[in-house]
Amino acid sequence: MNSTTDQPPAEINKRARFSLSKIGRNVFTVLILSSIGLLGISMTSKQPDNLGVTAGKLAACPDTPNCVSTQADDPAKQMKPVAFSGSPSEAISKIKEVVKLNYPRATLISETEHYLHYEFKSLIFRFIDDVEFFVDDNLSVIQFRSASRVGHSDLGVNRKRMNQLAESLKP
Repeated sequence: MNSTTDQPPAEINKRARFSLSKIGRNVFTVLILSSIGLLGISMTSKQPDNLGVTAGKLAACPDTPNCVSTQADDPAKQMKPVAFSGSPSEAISKIKEVVKLNYPRATLISETEHYLHYEFKSLIFRFIDDVEFFVDDNLSVIQFRSASRVGHSDLGVNRKRMNQLAESLKP
């Protein structure tokens, strides 16, 4: 009785269940360890030191595809700024209102008369994206930049978010 066909059906089913349960435990363990690793990465990410406005420009996007900006040179990362009318303080107030109403996991980190820096956290792994707004009153536009702190790809999350925000900010 060396072949599986010579074994009783109950014994074959018992071995199959044991094998599937062992595979399930291994998959579960890998998922848990991966989740812990991703949480660890997100919790140790640090705010970049190049944020803010220098000579009317936001920081350049990194080489990775997880950033969009109205001031990007790379067409794949470029977006159009949002025109505004009124004062810079009105534009800043409008940005703050739109973010507060639509993005509950956004935290305002810094604010000046023409600039806002927010941290947007993802729901599950708490990854942080730095989102900046610069109200350029010389051009009457809102410049912005949104970049992931860690990883390579963001699966288009930054572009999607900024498209929604830009649409909400239009006069």
